[in-house]
Amino acid sequence: METVLSGIRPTGHLHLGNYFGAVKSFVKMQEEYNCYFFIADWHSLTTCPDPEDIRQSVKTILAEYLACGIDPEKATLYVQSDVRETLELYLYFNMNIYLGELERVTTFKEKARKQPNNVNAGLLTYPTLMAADILQHRAKWVPVGKDQEQNMEMARKCARRFNNIYHVEIFPEPQNFYFSDKAVKIPGLDGSGKMGKSDGNCIYLCDDDKVIRKKVMKALTDNGPQTPNSEKPEIIENLFTFLQICSSKEAYDYFNEQWNNCTIRYGELKKQIADDLCNTVAPIRERILEFSANQDLLEKISRHGAEKARESAAATLKEVRQIIGFNPNER
Repeated sequence: METVLSGIRPTGHLHLGNYFGAVKSFVKMQEEYNCYFFIADWHSLTTCPDPEDIRQSVKTILAEYLACGIDPEKATLYVQSDVRETLELYLYFNMNIYLGELERVTTFKEKARKQPNNVNAGLLTYPTLMAADILQHRAKWVPVGKDQEQNMEMARKCARRFNNIYHVEIFPEPQNFYFSDKAVKIPGLDGSGKMGKSDGNCIYLCDDDKVIRKKVMKALTDNGPQTPNSEKPEIIENLFTFLQICSSKEAYDYFNEQWNNCTIRYGELKKQIADDLCNTVAPIRERILEFSANQDLLEKISRHGAEKARESAAATLKEVRQIIGFNPNER
C-alpha cells in the first residue's frame, strides 16, 4: 500500500477551505493508502508563537481532524514534536543541502519580507524539515497546494542527493498528490478568490449558526445582472461556489436561473447559503465539541499516533545511520 503524508500547522481552527480543499479527501484516502497526518508544531516555531498557543492549537486541530472523520485506526494521526527522529533526519539533510539553494526558495523570500525582524534559520531550512517529515516515512505522495511545489522539489532533491552521495536507493522521490482537476477552491467571504486565516474571510468548522449567518449576510455583492445570461463577476461566482458545495442541485439551478433572467435577490441567495452552510457545519461542530471535552481520549489518540509514527521513522533512521557510518542502534 502506497504511503501518503500531509501536515497542517497548528494556527487556529480549521475552516471550510481546509475541509473541502483537503480534509474531506483525507477521509477517503485513509481507506486506500497508508496515511500519515500530522500537526506541524515544530514548523510553527518560525513565527515565535506563545507556548500556550501551541499547546491549545495542537489540541484544537487534533479534535477537529477527528471530528471531520480522520480515523486513528485507519490513519496515523500524530503531533510532529512527538517524533524526535524527524530532527535527526533534518540534521542529515541540512548537511547535504547548500545555502544558495535554500535562499532561492520563493516561500523563504516571501516570509523574510513579511517578518524582516525574524529571519531565522528555521525559516531558511523549512524545506529540509519538510523533507524529513516526508522521507522518514518514505512517503510516495504528498497532497500540496501550488505554494508548496518548490518545497516539494527540495524534498526530492534531498532524497536524490542522499541516495547519490551514499550510492543507495533508500529514499523514494515524493510526488505531489492532486485530488482532482475539478477540485473546488473555496472562496473567501470578502470577495477574494481563496478562503484563508490570515485574510480574516473564513467560516470555521467551530462557528455556531449565528456567527455563520452573520458572516454570510455580510458577504460582498454587486448591483445585480443588467442583461440576461451575463457572466457572473468573481464576487458573485464565489457565492455560487458556496451553493455548489453545500446546497442541492435544485437550489443552485433556481438561483442560476434567477441570475440569468435578472431577477435574483441577493438577500434570498445569502439566506439559502447560510441555511445550508449551517446544516453542513453543525454535525462537524458537535463532534468537535465532543472530542474537545474528552482530553483523555485526545491524549490517548495522540500517544497512539506518536508510537506508530516513531516506529516508522525509527526504522528509516536505523538504516540511515548505518549508511552514513554511525551506530545504527538508538543510544
